[in-house]
Amino acid sequence: MSSRPSTAIVWFRRELRVHDLPALHDARADHDRVVPVFVLDPRLIGGRFASGPRTRFMLDCLAELDDALGQRNSGLVVREGDPATELVDVAREAGADAVLWTSDAAPYARARDRRVTEALREAGIEPVPCPGSYCADVSKPRTGGGKPYAVFTPFSKVWETLPRREVHGTPRDLGGLPSGLRKGRLPSLQALGLTDEVPEPVVAPGERAARAAMHDWLRGPVDDYADLHDRLSGGTSVMSPYLRWGCVSPREMEVLARERDTDGARAYVRQLAWRDFYAHVLLHHPDNLRHEYQERFRKLSWDDDEELLDAWREGRTGFPIVDAGMRQLARTGWMHNRARMVVGSFLTKDLHLDWRAGEAHFERLLLDAEPSQNNGNWQWIASTGVDPAPYFRRIFNPVLQSKKFDPDGDYLRRWVPELADVPDARIHEPWTMSDAEQERAGCVIGRDYPSPVVDHKHERQVAMDRYRAVGEG
Repeated sequence: MSSRPSTAIVWFRRELRVHDLPALHDARADHDRVVPVFVLDPRLIGGRFASGPRTRFMLDCLAELDDALGQRNSGLVVREGDPATELVDVAREAGADAVLWTSDAAPYARARDRRVTEALREAGIEPVPCPGSYCADVSKPRTGGGKPYAVFTPFSKVWETLPRREVHGTPRDLGGLPSGLRKGRLPSLQALGLTDEVPEPVVAPGERAARAAMHDWLRGPVDDYADLHDRLSGGTSVMSPYLRWGCVSPREMEVLARERDTDGARAYVRQLAWRDFYAHVLLHHPDNLRHEYQERFRKLSWDDDEELLDAWREGRTGFPIVDAGMRQLARTGWMHNRARMVVGSFLTKDLHLDWRAGEAHFERLLLDAEPSQNNGNWQWIASTGVDPAPYFRRIFNPVLQSKKFDPDGDYLRRWVPELADVPDARIHEPWTMSDAEQERAGCVIGRDYPSPVVDHKHERQVAMDRYRAVGEG
């Protein structure tokens, strides 16, 4: 009489791949059968940072994941509800004795995982958290005084020395789903009460497209990354949506980039280190999601101006680089990192609006928004977070930024078509055109394109006064 096959559940969350996924690798190595499960958690889908575009991207990634699992004699089991309840129920239904998943640094994920762990143990099922979201173990780095890091450079030096796990292959056969197990179906976006506001997603969803993009990037273009990464019209990998949803492994990307051994590849690895750094910060400072990391700046005075906020959101500020970035976001669900810094500085230092309003808008539209990265970057540009620098160093002049990083105006013309015929010499500050020039360019300021909503020089001084009032940085 044959013994009953051992079964493990792999709980997929935001690591939507089959290549180099430690939880999947370990589950198959230690069990006869693997049951992949995804639980749609209503508290995440419709929570504080609900996002139709990002949820659509996730659903499409999940559909492809189901296909990939089907090719490996399995499939994605879908449930909706509280993971602590649903996972226990599926484990009992499938006869599973363990549930494996990929750990996360976000506060909600950690609280959820504690509840799931307790529920599984009470049911006699082994909970097994695994690595896979980051290049290294972001919980490990400590200063000489035993504290977590709050400055990137010393963190990165320790990060380079941390142990790394090996890159795993892909299981060929997952042992089939138990007979009689209800597989479930992925819902439509509309059934979840969401709408997709992004008409032209910057990348195609799913692991197949992600791996093709990764190999295309790391076979050559990455070598120019150090020189071109700030160029607004190109030069970056656009891999961030895939990293956010785990369609590719950051550890595998690190290995492949290091094999290039070029200045560009090393600069790209440094960006992966930044990703680990912000996860490390949020892991140890979960209150950052609600409050400024630097307590002195919790007393900052923010304005409350819905008209200015709407102008910023909609790309109607009259500053071409700001408007181009915001329109790129609205159309594609992505924005160039240099543009993110410029629009963030403009919101907080020129419009004097709360960085949390910017964070929320990005969370609604960005396909790559994840708590640690989005919060870390917003607090960085607002001068309220970790890796501190004097606040006046992060008050970006939008015209100078535009001239430096988009000298020919290619990025501006792509996303602000009203400026298509504005001469190169005027495109960064079109309000300086004469009336005759405006007519010839078909871009009359105040009619075809907005006048600047603020005077940068004046607002820079206002910002400096406000930051100085609560303590020099």
